[in-house]
Amino acid sequence: MTESSVIYIILAFITALLLALFQYVYKSKLNNRLKTILTVLRTVAVFGILLLLINPKFETKTYYDDKPSLIVAVDNSESVRYLQQDKNATSILKSITDNPEIEKQFNIKTYSFGKTLKPIDSLSFSEQQSNISNALKQIGEVYSNQVAPIILLSDGNQTYGADYSFVSNSVKQPIYPVILGDSTIYSDLSIKQLNVNRYVFLKNRFPVEIIANYNGNESITTELKIWSGNSVVFRKPIQFNATKTSEVITTTLGANSVGVKTYKVELTPLDLEKNTVNNSKNFGVEVIDQKTNIALVSDIIHPDLGALKKAIESNEQRSVSIIKPNEYLNNSNDYQLVILYQPNNNFNTVLNEVSDQKLNSFIITGNTTNFSLLNNLQSAFKQTVTNQSEDFQPQLNRNYNTFIIDNLSFEDYPPLQSEFGTIEFSVPNAIILSKSVNGIDTNQPMLSTYEVGNTKHALLSGEGIWSWRAQSYLESESFNDFDNFIGKLVQYLSSNKKRSRLSIDYKSFYNGNDDVIISAQYFNKNYEFDNSAALTIALKNKEDNSIREVPLLLNNGNYSVDLSGIASGSYDFTIKHNKESVAASGSFEILEYNVEQQFLNADIEKLQSLAKNSSGNAVFNTEIDELISDLLTDSRYATIQKSTKNIVPLIDWKYLLGLIALSLFAEWFIRKYNGLI
Repeated sequence: MTESSVIYIILAFITALLLALFQYVYKSKLNNRLKTILTVLRTVAVFGILLLLINPKFETKTYYDDKPSLIVAVDNSESVRYLQQDKNATSILKSITDNPEIEKQFNIKTYSFGKTLKPIDSLSFSEQQSNISNALKQIGEVYSNQVAPIILLSDGNQTYGADYSFVSNSVKQPIYPVILGDSTIYSDLSIKQLNVNRYVFLKNRFPVEIIANYNGNESITTELKIWSGNSVVFRKPIQFNATKTSEVITTTLGANSVGVKTYKVELTPLDLEKNTVNNSKNFGVEVIDQKTNIALVSDIIHPDLGALKKAIESNEQRSVSIIKPNEYLNNSNDYQLVILYQPNNNFNTVLNEVSDQKLNSFIITGNTTNFSLLNNLQSAFKQTVTNQSEDFQPQLNRNYNTFIIDNLSFEDYPPLQSEFGTIEFSVPNAIILSKSVNGIDTNQPMLSTYEVGNTKHALLSGEGIWSWRAQSYLESESFNDFDNFIGKLVQYLSSNKKRSRLSIDYKSFYNGNDDVIISAQYFNKNYEFDNSAALTIALKNKEDNSIREVPLLLNNGNYSVDLSGIASGSYDFTIKHNKESVAASGSFEILEYNVEQQFLNADIEKLQSLAKNSSGNAVFNTEIDELISDLLTDSRYATIQKSTKNIVPLIDWKYLLGLIALSLFAEWFIRKYNGLI
């Protein structure tokens, strides 16, 4: 309370008292007892009202102890159990969380992680992937404004995500790795990496690149074999020693029949080799008998062209040729889809060719597009010509149902430059992306698909799509999300198949640690997406003929099922509607491979580097007492006494209002009782 408030309160009390004395004492004929009572009541009432007008503020302070948090993150991946460290991890976790001194000094928070981070419920050490970097980043974000050292119980063998050695650049907390494993060096052979295209073409030979590693000091000889079923299709002897610890082997294999073909690369194991699981690796290719050729026709040079070519050709089944309008006319029969990038006056004949030959097309407009020409040479849509451009943000239409779109968020994507004005379609169209300005949807299409007769078309109003591909990489450190989005659009446009009421999306084969997710869309008889359908997948294992039925769940406009974790092998599946005779079938293969069983030791060097870069300390699983002692004596983790100041204005004090009301009522009653009113 300020000094001025105290002065005002004193003056208010004097004023209230003088008013009461003037009314009930000055020249009053009342008896002394009644004078005193009425004077007190009037003084209280007037003083209370004046206090409310002054409204002084009272400060209160509350003191409390702020303990630092101690984060314990446990690697729940299968490699910990494979290295026989699961019991050690459980024991160490218990010794830390049950330590009374640790409990007294820290607020303990426990998490487990594999591919994702989550609070500890139970530890199974069965996660098929480990992403240490992502786990540390998420912890760093949650506790960014706190003192929260991190104890990391892990073998350091990361199988997914960015390198965690330098995660301290974004995680501002000391990290204390507890190394689950020993430092003993064993002689070991391993297939470090295998590079091969996912798709190959019939009667072609496809390259295979294998990186074989050796860990040891002796000179040894082994043999690398590539098996196709029970036949060896390639073999090569390899020699390693203390200085030559790696070799790259390249060869080509023939693709003689259509379908998924599986192979196995194998290194002959050493005598008494401790880990032979990492001596072999399965891989697969899908042999196809044709390739989709796409013409990207443009009369200008623009970074969008490169972005589109890279996105489309990320699927080896597709080939993109960037050509001029006159070059397309000379070879139009070689392409299954034509992309018209910013048509200008030189596209006159090309647009006529697309219309006359009833070809599928993808039109992209921008600042150099001749909209008058475009409006005259096709009748599906008309763009208002204003000769003014505007920046529009994309907004995803989650009810789009022509084909399955992954759960992408375009909220943070850069705007595209588009012609200012409306687009009016004269044929039915489905909007994938609409234009928005400052978060307000304009209900104008940015990207939409439409069909004319038996042909399929798409229209993108805006240039600058290269920035979307760059943004996709910034968000996920991969171009996959954007490339898959463009790939599905191109797949739809380049296909002349009749639309089905039940469409499915899946891969022909999955590597052992891939997420096996199958998606589907179901439409009613009017081809409107039905979000109340009951879909079930019947999964049949070809090897033992066992059948497993699982319901599909609605998720962001698609029905999907996650089959991750099923055993390797070949599977047939059928997705059917439970109440209607609508079904779709397919088959896929899961290649046997467990990335978590490829390790022989803990990655001690990388865990020590992580500790050093974050001002922490790495210890082995036998040094837990030393770690606990360091945490308890480190001055950075001292308990801090803090206070909170609470300022309460008097007007919020309800008791004062009650006191004023009670005083006025009592004064009125006494005066009434004594006949003074």
